[in-house]
Amino acid sequence: MRVTRAGHAQPTALALFRSALILIASITGWIIFAAATAKGNVPASAIVQIRSVLRAQQNAWNRGDIDGFMNGYARSASTVFISDDTVRRGWRTVRDRYKEKYSNRAKMGTLSFSNLKIALLSPDSAVVLGSWKLKRAKDRPHGRFTLIFKRLPEGWRIVHDHTSAAKE
Repeated sequence: MRVTRAGHAQPTALALFRSALILIASITGWIIFAAATAKGNVPASAIVQIRSVLRAQQNAWNRGDIDGFMNGYARSASTVFISDDTVRRGWRTVRDRYKEKYSNRAKMGTLSFSNLKIALLSPDSAVVLGSWKLKRAKDRPHGRFTLIFKRLPEGWRIVHDHTSAAKE
């Protein structure tokens, strides 16, 4: 800043130049983000990819492939699964729970997901609400889930799963 004879502060040319650069960079970033969003490229492709993960999980389950089903989850110690008033942490812990609870094809039944609502929280995270249903010889358990997906280097993966079963 430069002070005039009247005691007023005036910005220097360098300060004005820096301010202009910041303004131009901000406007350019906003225009690029707005253009990508307006075209629907970012959200549409993310939603398609998340639906693909869920479809692959459903297909793996229906083949009796729990390990394939688990490919939809982040292989991380911080992966969270909540069900039956219990919080389980870690991909391996979640997989072990599925393998114990669904130890054969009769217990697994046929899985279907429905009522999927996918909302992007950011370019790298999303929340999914949905319903699940198992068709088994002796019963038809069903319920709801809330999933938090994160875009990881290997693709979109579930990092947090809160699943509840409806009362029969």
